[in-house]
Order: sequence, then structure tokens, then C-alpha cells
Amino acid sequence: MPIYTCTTAEATIDSTTKAALAAEITHIHSEINHVPSTYVNVVFNEVPAENIYTDAVPAQPLLITGWVRDGHPETETTRLATEIADAATRVTGIPPNRVLVVFSSSPAHYAVEGGRVLPAPGEEATWLAAGNH
Repeated sequence: MPIYTCTTAEATIDSTTKAALAAEITHIHSEINHVPSTYVNVVFNEVPAENIYTDAVPAQPLLITGWVRDGHPETETTRLATEIADAATRVTGIPPNRVLVVFSSSPAHYAVEGGRVLPAPGEEATWLAAGNH
């Protein structure tokens, strides 16, 4: 259901660290938003170092963007962002002032996964049972 894209400069984090960060993001999202981990997608996007700037100078931040369904309580979404940011620093060693986590959202019915329109938050159990997943 969710999609997390982690953007860094090339060679900022190795494959073992990527796997650990993906596992942390998956665990955190599953726990807070009450969805099975099999529905959490994490993608790493590495770009040439000369293509990432902060304050108009080359930088090496970790930028994590996520898409989530509208309707989750704001406090849970804030907790999700905070816990993912903390995990990103803990797992990668990138300082907190170099980590940005930001979400965009849309109604669940704007997305299709496995050939089915996604359920609204709180309707996951019925959706999962109907899909034989």
C-alpha cells in the first residue's frame, strides 16, 4: 500500500544498510498503520552527488518521501514520520539534521494494488479477507 522512496547521493549507503533501513521502515509502517508488511514498498533512488543540493550547495542528505492513504489520524502520521526519521539516523548513521521525511497522501480509492482499489484506513481486514492474500 505505502510507497517509500529513499533518495541519496550515490554510494551514501551500502546494500546491507539499505536492507536494514527497508526492514525498519516496513516494521514501523506496519505497526503504526496496521497493515501487513507484505504491502509496504521501499525504493532506493541514488543520484550523482552533483545532483543533490541543500542551501544551494552540494549535500548528502537522506530524503525519504512516502505516499500514504488519507484518513489516518494526524498524530499517527506524525509518529510515523518521527519514528522513520529516527530509524533512518540509527540505521544509516546520517545525522538527524541531514534526514528529511515527508508524506503526501490521497484518498485510498485513488490507488490500485493487486488489481483492487485500496481500502480506506480501518477497512484493511475486510479488504485483506476478500483478496485471499
